[in-house]
Amino acid sequence: MRPTALRTIFVNASRAAQYSYAQRTVPAVFTRFYSAGGLSRSDIESRVLDILKGFDKIDPQKVALSSHFSNDLGLDSLDTVEVVMAIEEEFSVEIPDKEADEIKTAQQAVDYISKREDAH
Repeated sequence: MRPTALRTIFVNASRAAQYSYAQRTVPAVFTRFYSAGGLSRSDIESRVLDILKGFDKIDPQKVALSSHFSNDLGLDSLDTVEVVMAIEEEFSVEIPDKEADEIKTAQQAVDYISKREDAH
């Protein structure tokens, strides 16, 4: 074979390879994901107070952020567990037992939920 013929075959083959590679290239698709901002403190406070006001054993007039579950609202330990479970359900979080035992006031519940980034 003549050298020019080989050169022509080589050039045509490399162009074909470049062309087929260019056809197979898939454009990149970029997707941006945004998340909503965290819960505002006032939103958490109102939701916690609404939970307490809706509890059948609590007088809604006595509910405040400073209200102690047993001293001010008259709840026993089982009622307190029910309140904490209602808070867990409202904010879609799971509160470990050790930390749940430390929540004795509405303010403590608000403080705990505000620290949780996964609460919504």
